[in-house]
Amino acid sequence: MKMIEIVKEIGVPGFLDIAFVSILTYAVFIWFKKTKSALVLVGIFIVGTIYLLADHFNMVLTTSIFQGFFAVILVALVVIFQEELRHFFELVAVWSLDRRLMRKKVISSFSKEVQVLARTLTDLAKDHIGALVVIRGTDLIVRHLHGGTALNGDLSEPVLKSLFDPNSPGHDGAVVIEKNRIVQFSCHLPLSKDLKKLGQGSTRHAAALGLSELTDALCLVVSEERGVISVARSGDIEEVPDPEKLSLILQRFYNEILPPQEARPWESFFKTHFREKALAVLVAMVLWFFVGYASRVTYRTYHLPLRYGNLPENLEVVSLSQDSVEATFSAPHRNFYFLNPSKIRVRVNLFNAREGSFQRVLVKSDLHYPEGLEFESVEPNVVEIRVKAKALPASVP
Repeated sequence: MKMIEIVKEIGVPGFLDIAFVSILTYAVFIWFKKTKSALVLVGIFIVGTIYLLADHFNMVLTTSIFQGFFAVILVALVVIFQEELRHFFELVAVWSLDRRLMRKKVISSFSKEVQVLARTLTDLAKDHIGALVVIRGTDLIVRHLHGGTALNGDLSEPVLKSLFDPNSPGHDGAVVIEKNRIVQFSCHLPLSKDLKKLGQGSTRHAAALGLSELTDALCLVVSEERGVISVARSGDIEEVPDPEKLSLILQRFYNEILPPQEARPWESFFKTHFREKALAVLVAMVLWFFVGYASRVTYRTYHLPLRYGNLPENLEVVSLSQDSVEATFSAPHRNFYFLNPSKIRVRVNLFNAREGSFQRVLVKSDLHYPEGLEFESVEPNVVEIRVKAKALPASVP
């Protein structure tokens, strides 16, 4: 029964709110994980938690300090992560459309593309001919490409070898492939500054690693000096010892960016990044509780004893029509969490009372309650009071 009440309390808008924030939080988690900025995310999470708790418990000084620095922190984060933020908003803008287009053009098998690339790069390595091939993933890479010539041709071994022929004008640049099409050649890529990972690598290796640090593209490099094939992905670069390993890497990459249709997609949904998804839902629910639910206005009614005060010294109260009333207050949920009902009092001011019976209308000023509550009503709102003069003490002869 209590679970049903909780579901009703959340309501459809609340569930939609939680779902949207969960998706947004999950995207942020994956983005930070991909950009290897997990510690920054942990710091933001700790600061945000402290601020929410401070606001929730009405810690005015702490809340004011955080609010004063939030604008500065926000500008600093934008400056530090400007490249990542630009990438994130690009994904938000094109994700839906791009995924639809890719689904419509799904290739039934990637074996031909894998064989062409593995065979061509192996032959180029044997002949010590330098090459740089970029296979686009799900991220946009056009912003990182400089120069280049559009081709939009079929992927084939003769075309690739002719593009990387040492006598070809554009052999020093990168060839860009999208699915099974060569879209550009002779492109220049951003260079990585990670000398530790580059080791003895050439400019081609720096370009491959540089693009892999910014996007999810797969970059393949052939060293003309050593005749070795290297693969760069997700900010890492490694040498490939044999064609079989290269084919396996290519097949896994194609399956990742364009996975085959599964008979049970929900199984894949729960298996992929399950920890991040569960954490995103938990964070969304906590945020909804502290920000959404806690800020909703609710009504509470309290049964309060009726007291009186400031009665002239020569009078005394004989009777009250009732000894208690029910007062109703409104406030956000969070204002009721730690409210002590004993701090709410009803006290009738009788400073102008006279002997006899009279009625007194209870008004807002007769109620004393903590700050943050809004008085709504009191029932009954009229009290009948009977007052008489005190008996004079007997005189001593």
